[in-house]
Formats: sequence, structure tokens, C-alpha cells
Amino acid sequence: MRKRQTKLQNQVQQTAGKEPSSDRRQFVASAAALATTLGVGMSGATAAETIGGKNANQDVQRATMKLPPPHDQRKPVVAMLVHPGVTLLDLLGPQTVLSPSCDVHLAWKNTDLLETDSGIVMKASCSFEDCPQDLDVLFVPGGQFDVMRDEDVLRFLADRGQRAKYVTSVCGGSIVLGAAGLMQGYKATSHWAAVPLLEQFGAIPTEGRVVTDRNRISGGGVTAGIDFGLVLLAELLGEDVAKMTQLGLEYDPAPPFDCGTPKKAGPKVMQDFAKWFGGAEGELVPMCAAAARDMGKYTPLVAE
Repeated sequence: MRKRQTKLQNQVQQTAGKEPSSDRRQFVASAAALATTLGVGMSGATAAETIGGKNANQDVQRATMKLPPPHDQRKPVVAMLVHPGVTLLDLLGPQTVLSPSCDVHLAWKNTDLLETDSGIVMKASCSFEDCPQDLDVLFVPGGQFDVMRDEDVLRFLADRGQRAKYVTSVCGGSIVLGAAGLMQGYKATSHWAAVPLLEQFGAIPTEGRVVTDRNRISGGGVTAGIDFGLVLLAELLGEDVAKMTQLGLEYDPAPPFDCGTPKKAGPKVMQDFAKWFGGAEGELVPMCAAAARDMGKYTPLVAE
């Protein structure tokens, strides 16, 4: 491990130029620590061990290495909603960006095992009751939209959201925030197929990979979560921390196909997508209409 960290330090020094200053040495050390935090040079065999904590009669394996964050500021407190059927990448992209620098809590009704949309099983780190009361960030990912009709979820979001410094989302998470009454009067985005639905919740539908309106920050569909996380991290801790995190993640996207938006996809791909997604869209529209009628139960309605 020490040899791999030294190699990374040498690479950064060579890229930067001559003998590094004290500030640059501190940056290099932080970069090496961040890279290790993100898994560089760590094998599964050495990074985890079975410990005594149990859940659903299963042993929990945890990383043995605990490194400091890549900054010396207070760690912002972040609560991220999880739920059965959550879109894993909506959650995992931002969580990967934020976790080295922030105090991240995954919140659900309980800490039982739950299945994500892709079949991976996970669990919350805290219940709604145990989640910190005063948050720097409340975050909601997308997934199964039935959570927008779940009163426990909406009351939790309304409670934490009215006090959080930032209320945020990726993909369909902005619709769920809308159902809690938290998007009224704010510009917001979502997955491109869901953006028009935001208007029902008093939001201002806005296209964009990441949309910021005062303390509301929303990301587009699924893969926008990394972009969103970096924008949020820069807001919380400054661009230097965000840039170092982006470097540690080697986030330099170059997709193999230029068809990630409706404008780029072309008629054939859009037609095929409509056949695949059409059924879900048919269920979502009336569900949003019903949720919009009830959002005043959770957050007072804003006068038009």
C-alpha cells in the first residue's frame, strides 16, 4: 500500500513540475489518501473483515482502513433517502462523491435489508427516527415512485427539508420532494421523461444536467448523480475539494454512444425507448396528480 501511495505522489509531483511546496505536498498527501479511500490498491481480501454486528442473521463485512477526509473543515451532515426499489446509481453516484468528505446517513423506516432496482441488496444506516434532525443536505434519489404516496416518507422529508441548508435530488427524486411540498416555486430538473411532471408540484421545470435555484439543487437522470455530487460538494466545501474528488474518481466521461438525451438519440432509439418505458409512464402520470393534490398535507402550499 505504501509503495502504491508513493507512486501516486510521484505521478502528481511530476505532473505539477519541480519539488512541491508545502501546500502542494499537503495536496499530494490528501490525493493519495482520497485515492486509497476510493479503493485504489485495495483488494477485497484485505479491505474487509467479518465483525460481530448482525442484520437479518448475516455477518456484516466492513472496511478495516479508516482515512481522514480530504479537507480539514467540518464534515457536512448529509441524509440520503433509501427505499425498496431505489435506483442504485441515483444514490451511489452522489454517495461516492460525498462520502470521503461528508458525514453521510442513509435513511429509511428501518435498517432491514432492502433490494434496489438492479437487484443489489443493501440497508439503511439509520431509521427516520434516528436520522439527525438538522442537516446540511437532504437528498432524494429516484426509483419506485410509490414512495411519493407513503406518508411516513413524505412527513420525514417535509420535517428535515424545512430545516436543511440544501434540499437536493437526482432523477425522479425531485418528484418525490415535490410530493412533500418542497419544490414549490423552485427551478428543478429530473429525468428528461419526468421533467414536465414537476409543474404539478409548483416547481419550474428546467432542463439541465444539474439545476441550482437558491438552496435547491437537482440533478437529471441517473448518471447525472456524479455531476450533481461534484456541484454540491463545491457548494459545501469549495471547488478545490470537489476538483480533487473528481480527480480521485477519474471522472472524465467519454460515452461510447452520443445518444444520452432525446435530442441526440434520434427517432429509432426514441421509439424503442417509448415501447420499453411507456407502461411505467402511464402509471406515473395519475400517481403524480394524486400526490400533487395532497402535498399541502406535508408542507404549507405557497400562494400563487
